Amino acid sequence: MSRVTSVDGPAAPHPHPDPQTSAPGEWPPGAYPMAEPDRLTRFVMRVHARSPRWAAPLAALGCVGVGVAYALVSDPTRAEPDAAPTCLLKLTTGLDCPGCGGTRALWYVLHGDLPAAARHHFLFVFALPFLTYLFVAWAGRQAFGWRLPEPRVSSKLIGGFLALWLVFSVSRNLPWAPFTSLYV
Repeated sequence: MSRVTSVDGPAAPHPHPDPQTSAPGEWPPGAYPMAEPDRLTRFVMRVHARSPRWAAPLAALGCVGVGVAYALVSDPTRAEPDAAPTCLLKLTTGLDCPGCGGTRALWYVLHGDLPAAARHHFLFVFALPFLTYLFVAWAGRQAFGWRLPEPRVSSKLIGGFLALWLVFSVSRNLPWAPFTSLYV
């Protein structure tokens, strides 16, 4: 069994070495050679290297701000059901998509009406405080070097949340009570 040198620790045994296809110190052994970046990739990499560390959090905050501004300006609670832009899944099938009601829920959250927001998309309202904290912890670390405690989110937790979202998405489209109360 050969040993592979790791950047972050001592050498670890590799179960299936192939000395003919791997160069010395290459990880993983037999990996494809790195392609030469094209002009656009080189340009983006130069811009990224020269940009200040607060640029990415500011850009993400700008995207969130555009979404919030859209929700506030459009007032989705008073829009016609077929008003543009509309959900393509709902338009073609009549079914609520997994995100259906999210913009209305955001509008109600921004106006402080949490019960109405939860009525339109419960999982969005549930996840919003966690997502906000994760964003503030990431943006604070990137922009200012803050070290806020970051919760450890395991892949099982993310998988469980996505499974719950799938169950919620299916159950809100079932045509009998009590599921009809989840229609938006």
